[in-house]
Amino acid sequence: MLRSGRLSKTALHALEEYSKMYGIEPSSRRIDYGDVFPKSQPVIVEIGFGMGHVTIELAERYREYNFIGIEVYKPGVGRVLHEIHSRQLTNVAIIRGDAVQVLEQMLPDNSVHGFHIFFPDPWPKKKHHKRRLIQRDFLHMAAQRLMTGGYFYAVTDWEDYAQQILRTVSEEELLFNRYDGYAPPAEWRPKTSFQRKGENKQYTIHEIWAEKVPAAGI
Repeated sequence: MLRSGRLSKTALHALEEYSKMYGIEPSSRRIDYGDVFPKSQPVIVEIGFGMGHVTIELAERYREYNFIGIEVYKPGVGRVLHEIHSRQLTNVAIIRGDAVQVLEQMLPDNSVHGFHIFFPDPWPKKKHHKRRLIQRDFLHMAAQRLMTGGYFYAVTDWEDYAQQILRTVSEEELLFNRYDGYAPPAEWRPKTSFQRKGENKQYTIHEIWAEKVPAAGI
């Protein structure tokens, strides 16, 4: 479900003026990264970037990577489009759409260097757990899209969601958890606003890092 919210004038202007410049239209066709980015570089996909502070910081800091951000929150998409334009970043593209559909229809197999999912909606009520993004089928699809040696990196401050992600990773034959449990924080990952709020409430931050294993016989 596409989420909306109050749009600032800046975000609205960015959506109107820059969507075609830096956005990728949801489609049933596979993306040709050469049509999106001027340089052929490893592609990192961030799912649910919110207001995009981490997306922009990483893209500006690591220009040797191309970044695709997927988000349904219109004000966040508008803000990121504005930042891309104002900073003249050529290694970021945005898709406003459902992450499952994007992975299923648009991302080629064995093409993604890394997936970032930072503080996904935990859907805390038990009856809503089925709405959580990181489930067995989704993770398997993400693993198929990863290139060999690529990584899946998820962070949450919700204990039982973290445990669920760990179990799901352990059951996915295409992925390997090198830490055999929670991973240490990646030094390069900026803190999100959700993380700061969680830390203020004394929540424990759980990090899960898994890598795609080579195919049998390779």
